[in-house]
Amino acid sequence: MKKINILTISLLGYLCIMSYIGWPGRNNNSNYAEYFAVLGVSAGVIFLLRYLRIRLLKMKEKQKGDKRE
Repeated sequence: MKKINILTISLLGYLCIMSYIGWPGRNNNSNYAEYFAVLGVSAGVIFLLRYLRIRLLKMKEKQKGDKRE
């Protein structure tokens, strides 16, 4: 398994655990819109980091290929 997949899975697992702990249904003063917005933004950032990491690795591989020629 690649490091990128391990990192993404671990971050998503962490997000799931934190979302379970912070579930707003336990409080009378719950704001579900804010809760799901934070979850959505966090998941978006995780996938953005994954995308940027993949791009960085592809650029490094391309540079290695250019130096060999």
